[in-house]
Amino acid sequence: MKKQPYRPAPVDVSDVVLPPELSPLVEQIARNVHDVWAEGRLAEGWTYGPVRDDALKQHPGLVDYDELPESEREYDRATALGTLKLITKFGFRIVKD
Repeated sequence: MKKQPYRPAPVDVSDVVLPPELSPLVEQIARNVHDVWAEGRLAEGWTYGPVRDDALKQHPGLVDYDELPESEREYDRATALGTLKLITKFGFRIVKD
């Protein structure tokens, strides 16, 4: 049987507007997303390198979040924002105690 091509189907969250007080949370989640990714890479034996080299397991993203290029931080922010919007779309509320 021929395998069908993968067709991503993310939930449409374009209609979700988050309250402005969640803006700091987006940055905190983005920072954590990077740290979780980096921790996993380091556990797999990857190290910092100025260019990505899969054979040597070197990656330029293995730096502190604040040292990432803005484009990489924006990628992590988009992941955080999308996650928060999805949580909201599913009817959950985010409340700070």
